[in-house]
Amino acid sequence: MKFSAKLAALAFLIATPAFAADPVLGTYKTQPDDNGNFGHVELYDCDGSICGVIRKAFDGSGAEIDSANIGKRMLWDMRADGGGAYSGGKIWAPDRDKTYKSKMELSGSSLSVSGCVLVICRAQNWTKVN
Repeated sequence: MKFSAKLAALAFLIATPAFAADPVLGTYKTQPDDNGNFGHVELYDCDGSICGVIRKAFDGSGAEIDSANIGKRMLWDMRADGGGAYSGGKIWAPDRDKTYKSKMELSGSSLSVSGCVLVICRAQNWTKVN
């Protein structure tokens, strides 16, 4: 094997962990909001940070509903801190139409999401559905 090929192979092996999918990526079921509705939020990589989009909405009985919020960004600029912790992002709460500074923590298939604006804070536990 030529030197340049060996160097390329070594570079790939070193970079492989950087290409690995973040364990938080996937779709989560939110807890019911102030109106009793909940949703499925897809978390994905967006240029090195974690973003989330509302993919489905459900009423309090679990029936899927048509909502103007489907396709809207709910979470953005979240950065991995290590050990399942994420911070530095923002989260939008559709039921109150407010945006909060946010952090989250992944433990197995449960994602604890919290956000604060001034001294007002909210928190939910989301469950991974896929």
